[in-house]
Amino acid sequence: MAESSNMVLEKMKEVGKPVKASELAELIGMDSKEVSKVFAELKKDGKIVSPKRSYYEPK
Repeated sequence: MAESSNMVLEKMKEVGKPVKASELAELIGMDSKEVSKVFAELKKDGKIVSPKRSYYEPK
């Protein structure tokens, strides 16, 4: 999961704006459910925040 977390976090930084799991999944070629799981882990670890419902960005 660490590799997925790093990939998701790096892509989020690259995009530079809040994104939905489905948008990010499309960009990196992952399943949106898998990205949602990674988002949950990153949020729990305090590495991402949700500025509005269903959108996330790096902290």
